[in-house]
Amino acid sequence: MREHRGAAHDRRTDRPLDAEAGLRADLRADCGECFGLCCVALPFSRSADFPTDKRAGTACANLRTDFRCGIHDRLRQEGFTGCTVYDCFGAGQKVSQVTFGGEDWRSGPPERARLMFDVFPVVRQLHELLRYLDEALTLPAARPVHADVRRALDGTERLTRLTPQELAELDVGAHRQSANVLLLRTSDLVRAGAGRGKKKDRRGADLVGARLRGADLRGASLRGACLIAADLTGADLRGADLIGADLRDAELTDADLTGAFFLTQPQLNAARGGAGTRLPGTVTRPGHWTPKD
Repeated sequence: MREHRGAAHDRRTDRPLDAEAGLRADLRADCGECFGLCCVALPFSRSADFPTDKRAGTACANLRTDFRCGIHDRLRQEGFTGCTVYDCFGAGQKVSQVTFGGEDWRSGPPERARLMFDVFPVVRQLHELLRYLDEALTLPAARPVHADVRRALDGTERLTRLTPQELAELDVGAHRQSANVLLLRTSDLVRAGAGRGKKKDRRGADLVGARLRGADLRGASLRGACLIAADLTGADLRGADLIGADLRDAELTDADLTGAFFLTQPQLNAARGGAGTRLPGTVTRPGHWTPKD
């Protein structure tokens, strides 16, 4: 994997930070170091997100011989919106360059390709978990659990460096469930200091198309909430927990997400927003949104 020279480094991990979003660079996709794994290993079905079907383990028709996307600059126009809201959290380059030592799936035997495709989703889940644990360590209110979070992060890091065979057999769900206890405790600590009054618990709530314009959701738990096409125009989401919330086509124009946590770039890319949308420093403003003034 190429070294990220000249980048700022996370003092907690000595790993490079993403200059735009203040995140560890190794937890953001570097497609130039990946063998197009998301374009091959994962399936998709004809829908609003994709114009056709593709089976897992079959290369997308748009994948070039150099492992780059042939329509990357016009994915939305071509109907591949699903690709624009996907992020492997750096798992692609980890599997390509570390787990398989830079050997791509095209040049080896079919068995290696199949193993690589099996391992990629596992490492992707581990890297997503690393993303949340890493953010938890930046939240001052969660300091009482930082030591435990650090141990969980280190343990997860070690799992990402298992052999391909070990990764393919890993019970990643059990590991995520164990770490989730810490993330829940983190959420309670952070939300306790957000805004005033009783904190709304909307965990797993069905809020499809909900009219939440101007809603006071400060310090709310929206973990796993389905907010597809919800109108959150001008809503106050400061200090809200957004882990796993489905924000596809949610309207975030003029919403305030300052201090919202466990919000990932794929979630934000799937939503709609504008110049007045206020965002936490862990994400960047999507290019398809109205430019910020």
